[in-house]
Amino acid sequence: MKIWGDIQKVSGVYNKHSRVNRTEKPVSVNGKKDTVSISGEAKDFQTVMRALKDVPDVRRDKVDALAEKYRSGSYTVSGKETADKIIKSVLDKRI
Repeated sequence: MKIWGDIQKVSGVYNKHSRVNRTEKPVSVNGKKDTVSISGEAKDFQTVMRALKDVPDVRRDKVDALAEKYRSGSYTVSGKETADKIIKSVLDKRI
């Protein structure tokens, strides 16, 4: 592979070409402007999304309650319930 020292010439041609292809922004005719209308469904969606942003990702009250149960030694996990939930989860994914 041969690399020449003419990189400056190539970038100069590129810069010259990019300046030639630029266009001016069109001036609006008769002072009219574009308008956008948002459907009621989209407005409802925006409202729901704003409400969801305010909901914390972690339910602190539940985490604190479980942490306290764990520290006090009263937190127990049923092996059967855990196995049942795992099997249900696997079966739900297959369907």
